[in-house]
Amino acid sequence: MTDLAPALLVALAAGLAASAVRLPPLVGFLAAGFILSGLGVPEVPALDTLADLGVALLLFGIGLKLDVRVLVRREVWLTAVVHLSLTSALALAYLSVLALIGIGLLGGQDWRTLLVIGFALAFSSTVLVVTVLEDQSSSRSRYGRTAVGILVIQDIAAVLFLTLAEGSPPSPWAVLLPLLLPAAWLLRRLLGRLGHDELMPLYGVALALAPGYALFEAVGLKGDLGALVMGLLLAPDPRSGELSRALFSIKELLLVGFFLSIGYTGLPSASDLLVAVLLLALIPLKSLGFVALLWWRGMRHRTSVLAGSVLGNYSEFGLIVVVVGASAGLVSDAWLPVLATAVALSFVLSVVIDRQKDHLVALAERWLPAQDIERLHPDDRPIDIGHADAVVFGMGRVGQAAYAQLTHTHGMRVVGIESSEERAAELRGRGLDVVEGDATDADLWHRLTRAHTVDIAVLAMPFHGSNLEAIEQLEAGEFAGMVAAVAQYDDEAAELRVRVDSVFGLYDGAGTALADGVAELVGRRSTNEDPGADTTL
Repeated sequence: MTDLAPALLVALAAGLAASAVRLPPLVGFLAAGFILSGLGVPEVPALDTLADLGVALLLFGIGLKLDVRVLVRREVWLTAVVHLSLTSALALAYLSVLALIGIGLLGGQDWRTLLVIGFALAFSSTVLVVTVLEDQSSSRSRYGRTAVGILVIQDIAAVLFLTLAEGSPPSPWAVLLPLLLPAAWLLRRLLGRLGHDELMPLYGVALALAPGYALFEAVGLKGDLGALVMGLLLAPDPRSGELSRALFSIKELLLVGFFLSIGYTGLPSASDLLVAVLLLALIPLKSLGFVALLWWRGMRHRTSVLAGSVLGNYSEFGLIVVVVGASAGLVSDAWLPVLATAVALSFVLSVVIDRQKDHLVALAERWLPAQDIERLHPDDRPIDIGHADAVVFGMGRVGQAAYAQLTHTHGMRVVGIESSEERAAELRGRGLDVVEGDATDADLWHRLTRAHTVDIAVLAMPFHGSNLEAIEQLEAGEFAGMVAAVAQYDDEAAELRVRVDSVFGLYDGAGTALADGVAELVGRRSTNEDPGADTTL
């Protein structure tokens, strides 16, 4: 246990230093790994275990929030496949030029080695992208879901590569993995019976590791893929979101081990550092490739640029490629510190570029051709709410009640905005004017048109943080109408009253409604009883 103390202290100090200069803590954790390696502090074996556990929980969490239907959309799978192929070819050409010049480790490398390295550079980092999206509350945005879907397709391609490169097919027992489908029904039932205590995160960790990671490893498949699959199987359950939130802090802590482990691959030499820096030249081209392909598939300029900027980095998968490629005789293990440095530098560069994303969006809208609305992807088209008097964000029970009251009692024209695609479709089937969208997603507010004509905004989302983020978006857009919000607790209500016009406690009307309901039942029973019957005891 004491062996971990130096690594944790250096990671904490580096993370605080990164935050002090307005960089994400993960940049500090990366630097901490290289610092510890340079100081000669031996790597603690438990660090790799923590890193593997953190990545497994990360992929499990992705599965919990991922709609499988996203993966079959052309803007996801087609973009991922085409980009992987084109970037691998571009990287091969670029590396070949550097090899001809004879720069550092590239001098004298054959085409097979360059192809493997180029293939590794074509992947984007699942860990970094998901971490950045969650930090910015953008994981449910259109560009966030598209980026995560592309990453999942890349992970599947990575599993196929590892299986072929290692030369050992999966175990015959792998054919039994589809039995997890019926087993998932039982696991979802058990999830529904759990309370809100420590059993919830323990249940998630156990499923991610046992029937997820360990089971897939046992049959010769990548354990991380197993964790992702288990998350996908639990995603349809209504409590999957709660499970994801319960695991969030645990996952964030364990991922510190992942970022530290990258630096522990060793300090690069001067020539290795030069090669790593030269590899960064592919990052802008990689991002532009995503932008072009997503724009081709009908995504708006903004969506394309945001997805391209967050995916513009190298993946930790590149390190696995070197290890597997070295065992297969395809590459030298001398590439490990080079790629580790390139991955770490790409993380820093990606964070810096992401800071300029709004400026990049403005440039894209200025220089790229205007887009025909009819050509845009249906889920990425502007939402015209100019006909509405009021907008209700969050169409759960409270939101539906507010929608009905404003419509039937006050005669207003109301538009509901619901983050769940299934619920939005169901409500539209019942005749309600509801569109799919997440009020915490800044991108949604860029899609809303003529919002200035709306008089009332009702924030009926179940999570206090979501309502606060929506308020920030309304304030940023200089919304001039009245804003009402729902709060569950007194401290939340006090915080909201400072920023909105009206606050309604979630349980304020519960006692009245309960009394009215039971009185109505008693009245019905009285009218149904025989007036002449003897009611004495």
